[in-house]
Amino acid sequence: MDTQSFDYIVAGAGSAGCVVAHRLVKAGHSVLLLEAGPTDDIKFVKMPATFVRVIGTERSWVYETTPQPHAKGRKMFVPQGRMTGGGSSLNAMVYIRGAAADYDDWATAGCTGWGWKDVLPVFKRAESNMRFSGALHGTDGPLRVSDTRFRHPLSLAFLKAAQEAGLAYNDDFNGARQEGVGFYQTTTVDGTRGSTAATYLAAVKNDAKLTLINGAHVLRVTIEGGIATGVEYRRPDGSTQRAQARREVVLTAGALSTPKLLQVSGVGPAALLKQIGVPVQRDLPGVGENYQDHLEIIAHGRCREPISLLGQDKGLSALRHGLQWELFKTGLLTSNVVESGGFVDTLGTGRPDIQFHVLPALVGDVDRPMPEVHGISIDPCFLHPKSRGRLRALSADAMQPAEFDGGYLSAQEDVDTLVRGLKLARRILRMPSMRAVIAEEMYPGAREDIPDAELEQFVRQYAKTVYHPVGTCRMGTGPMAVVDPQLRVHGVGRLRVCDASVMPTICGGNTNAPTIMIAERGAEFMLAR
Repeated sequence: MDTQSFDYIVAGAGSAGCVVAHRLVKAGHSVLLLEAGPTDDIKFVKMPATFVRVIGTERSWVYETTPQPHAKGRKMFVPQGRMTGGGSSLNAMVYIRGAAADYDDWATAGCTGWGWKDVLPVFKRAESNMRFSGALHGTDGPLRVSDTRFRHPLSLAFLKAAQEAGLAYNDDFNGARQEGVGFYQTTTVDGTRGSTAATYLAAVKNDAKLTLINGAHVLRVTIEGGIATGVEYRRPDGSTQRAQARREVVLTAGALSTPKLLQVSGVGPAALLKQIGVPVQRDLPGVGENYQDHLEIIAHGRCREPISLLGQDKGLSALRHGLQWELFKTGLLTSNVVESGGFVDTLGTGRPDIQFHVLPALVGDVDRPMPEVHGISIDPCFLHPKSRGRLRALSADAMQPAEFDGGYLSAQEDVDTLVRGLKLARRILRMPSMRAVIAEEMYPGAREDIPDAELEQFVRQYAKTVYHPVGTCRMGTGPMAVVDPQLRVHGVGRLRVCDASVMPTICGGNTNAPTIMIAERGAEFMLAR
């Protein structure tokens, strides 16, 4: 087996991997960037509004949990990006950092140097905001952040109705306060998706120091004498290749792949590794534990008139929208679909515990199709889950799926929070601006006085993930920590994890911007070595 040699090897060309590769190449280092999926070079990725067309294709992983006992025994599904750009090439492009208190909590929990004062400069360095500047925003970073060019009338109706329900308007969820309702800023560029592949990676893609291989499945990290020396990976033609890292191996495969890769490489709970026949390189019981995610429950309303997105991707409507996007980069296809939403403190603690995502169409789940009716989906999700899950390799073969138990809704507090959010969503549906366009509530039902006990059963039956998996390689100190505050794997030299799996607790909002920030910090630590 021939061995290639590079300064750094980055496993996973997703949101984080593209950032890390960009910074290392810009600093003059040779980088091998390995991505299991294909490129992001298709129209449905580039057009912001068509991302739902990509879920379930070869450009996505759809992870499936074990039956969840606290969610009516259902298996639940977590789609993730499987292409250059990863989640940033598949997601709804919502740009949210989370609250300052989220990061101060990290610092308090032992992640020294990760408080808000530490991470804010990194967010600013990454950001190029089209409208905001000053103390809280950056204007010349690689990541383009903009207002959407299209705003759907149902998104506007939600904002008016939410204000009628007593919620304040907020023009900047990444500003001085998070609470309120408004339009989301997005990672879009002039009417197209601005993934980390289209921004960070594009800036170095033709640099001779970067070697990007799509269709490359990393099989294991090679470790000798407690030090990571490189990786073995399966090439697109099915052959196995070995690559050597002169400086470091960096894992950026995400919270549902990075822990499995560590486990099949001999880093993880010793009992598990022995069970699957992997020699123990380092006993780290926290690898694969501490899984967290945001779950949402959806209130659906039926429109009075055919004004939702239903049917806009068919016939003459589709042709008109496609031509408008191709010629002018304007119109419906520039929308990120999840245009409006907001953050609410339902307990009066001074910190939002619910986030709303609003879609101008009826949205179900992988296993729950919606009727073909014009409607709106108002989706409250909890921000600070108490439930925890885990992920465990079932085989020494990295190509085999892992056992994934989300632990969803195992904490009653999570269910209670979703019930509060659902009640608020139903109240918003009954406000005057909503009643003007919505004929009735379809789910949970038209009856206004549904008791909490019934709403709880509705939550357990239909709650779904918002696709924000984190936490399975927790940063910090103590026996369950996997990486230290500089993202180095405890007890294994020259090996780092720089993706959402390192979050000790999930941040209060969409996780793509925080993942990019984590990757920026990881590169910063490597370059200061």
